[in-house]
Amino acid sequence: MTQYKSRRDFIRELGVSAAAANFLFALPSLGWANPNGRRKQRIVFVFSPNGVIPKHFWPDAEGEQFELKRILEPLAPFKDRLLTLQGIDNKIKGDGDGHMRGIGCLLTGVELFPGDVQGGSDTPAGWSMGISLDQHLKNKLQSDPDSQTRFGSLEFGVMVPDRADTWTRWSYAGPNQPVAPISDPYQMFDKLYGQTHNREMLASVLDGLSEDFKKIEQLASPEDRHLLEQHVEMVRSVEQELRAELQHRAEEASLGHSAPKLPPNVTEENDNMPQISRMQCELLVNSLAADFTRIASLQITNSVGNPRMRWLEIDEGHHSISHEPDSNEKAYEQLIQINTWYCEQIAHLAKRLDETPEPGGEGSLLDHTTIVWTNELGKGNSHTRNDIPFVMVGGGLGFKMGRSARFDHVPHNRLLLSITEAMGHPEKTFGNPDYCGDGALSGLI
Repeated sequence: MTQYKSRRDFIRELGVSAAAANFLFALPSLGWANPNGRRKQRIVFVFSPNGVIPKHFWPDAEGEQFELKRILEPLAPFKDRLLTLQGIDNKIKGDGDGHMRGIGCLLTGVELFPGDVQGGSDTPAGWSMGISLDQHLKNKLQSDPDSQTRFGSLEFGVMVPDRADTWTRWSYAGPNQPVAPISDPYQMFDKLYGQTHNREMLASVLDGLSEDFKKIEQLASPEDRHLLEQHVEMVRSVEQELRAELQHRAEEASLGHSAPKLPPNVTEENDNMPQISRMQCELLVNSLAADFTRIASLQITNSVGNPRMRWLEIDEGHHSISHEPDSNEKAYEQLIQINTWYCEQIAHLAKRLDETPEPGGEGSLLDHTTIVWTNELGKGNSHTRNDIPFVMVGGGLGFKMGRSARFDHVPHNRLLLSITEAMGHPEKTFGNPDYCGDGALSGLI
């Protein structure tokens, strides 16, 4: 087999595109994948808003003999790879209302700057004072040639409002540096596979990738050729879904009528939320399989997110319902249904990762990836930041899974320390050092 001195030589002499090359570099038989034999580790942070219903969320029993409550039931197929972490509190105080500090301090573990964004009855606030864990890990992985990827991290969104404020950001590149998620699947598709100057005339990315892959078929092993075929099929599936949506829009336009005006605070995308969630999930899984990134986040709406989940026959907004007392039986049941739907999105992501073979390794992507699902509040109507929901699925961090764990109201900074340590980059503190004195959590490995 021809040996190329560098990746640049490979691209130049074979004439493949950057989108194809970054996937090809991950194939073991071409000699660049995992040169030091290190196990790939990936992590996906997922956010959903407005707290949960604890009685129907947290398992009653601690340890391996636990039963999943109603909200977590969609994760039953992954019970042996599931870890629930109860008793972890967001103790960060300072400026901002509960929702603002809930999301803005969730991955940063540090206070918000004073600012002019007023929320609730608390003081106004600005952006976070520190870097978030996802961006911290991105920087660590990108500083090592063996773990560098094309993007370092990818920030997906689902119906995140088109505005920049403390309620809509949980990822930070540094103090006062919020990172905006990409909520439009078409925009994310463009980012991953090249800009399309005209959305209505999408160039066939698939054709270009297929031609590139043909150029190196004889250089790759039979196993890697199989991975190439799977990657082409994933891209084909995503592209066909995007094209179907574009065709649908074109047909609507040809009828000569405009979309009806909707009531305030209900965007045109509201009823498409399930479809957008699935499309973003496919792009996320595809990105991990192609080794475009090993760090990702999926932000489903935002703190105080208020989608109307009409596909669940719920017409009122989620945030509005979350303020209702537990004695309101209708609202209580609706919140269980809403949170179960969010869990279904996690289960679907886990399923797609589990269905996708680990490129150049054993098992599936899920065996080498950990999903960390969390929330800005423990419970919506009390606005408590105690017992913040933390649920993990998958084997990326090497934690002992298949169990329910409980802690005695420890600062969530200690969990952030545990995660960065499990990713191979231990730190003495993360975020506010006042909440890091006892170090990473014990008993997770």
